[in-house]
Amino acid sequence: MFFSSFSGAKSGRHLRRAMSHAVLAAALVPASLCLAQNAQAAAYPDRPITLIVPFAPGGPADIIARILALSLSQSLGQQVIVDNRAGAAGNIGMGQAARAVPDGYTLLLTSTAIAVNPALFKNLPYDPFKDLIPITELVNAPNVLVVRPDSGMKTLADLIARAKAAPGTFNYASPGAGTKSHLTGELLKLRAGIEMQHVPFRGAGPAAQAVLAGIVQVASVALAAAEGLIKGGELRALAVTGAERWFSLPEVPTMIESGFPNFVSDTFNALFALTGTPPEIVAVLVKESRAAMQRPTAREQARRAGFEIVAGTPEQLAARVAAEVPSVRELVAKAGIKPE
Repeated sequence: MFFSSFSGAKSGRHLRRAMSHAVLAAALVPASLCLAQNAQAAAYPDRPITLIVPFAPGGPADIIARILALSLSQSLGQQVIVDNRAGAAGNIGMGQAARAVPDGYTLLLTSTAIAVNPALFKNLPYDPFKDLIPITELVNAPNVLVVRPDSGMKTLADLIARAKAAPGTFNYASPGAGTKSHLTGELLKLRAGIEMQHVPFRGAGPAAQAVLAGIVQVASVALAAAEGLIKGGELRALAVTGAERWFSLPEVPTMIESGFPNFVSDTFNALFALTGTPPEIVAVLVKESRAAMQRPTAREQARRAGFEIVAGTPEQLAARVAAEVPSVRELVAKAGIKPE
């Protein structure tokens, strides 16, 4: 009996000691995780970073990605590799980015497509709000409405009058269905009460050339694609769609100045991390990417490519995406554009 009682007491002490160790170990887990995360952030980056661009090489987003990659590589001391994953209006690359490991070594640089596509596609491989963390809006650029100099249209009012005089016969070109340039044309139709048939092309360059060839009367394209033709006198710019006149075409009025209050339709390129990325690493990315784009060399390169530097805060980018998604949905519904 004595042996039995002693054995039970001893077992009880062992059990209590084991439980105490377990509780202590459990309490230390969050602390150890925190220390590990802090150590990870302190060493970040210790290997190359992949920058997924969901569009083909040579396009606007790719140009901005390479400007950022070069500048960011210099400041972080690690190579930033641009990885083009084109297809499905950017959805393939954005979906691949959303499924990557959220460790700060895979980032997404994308265009306004991230806010436009939710209105144009029924099933997306990503959620712009749940899967991605806004880092910074890098650059933006307006669209421009262009006509031939011999068209007789010198102002936006002339275009509207011409379209109203020839309903059903007036056509406009864009770089493709669902692009911000296309949506600009549809917004003009709604705001001005005119009829224009949309003619999509494969890119802004071919859309601008369609005006030169007389295939369409007007084109709505990203400014960079048409700027050389405008400055060369081959095309006439009627209006730009930014909030202010563009720095390199100061003589061209805005849509607002042309009689359409609050008509702003520009294209941005922005940087995102993946949800779950440690906040310390996100803070590094915010600081360094904003600084990288504000360097004189990056600013000059972006301007040559037809963009203005923004380098905004994460909060500003989050607010922009949150405002654009429902705004585009409303425009798509009013214009009768069918989601794919």
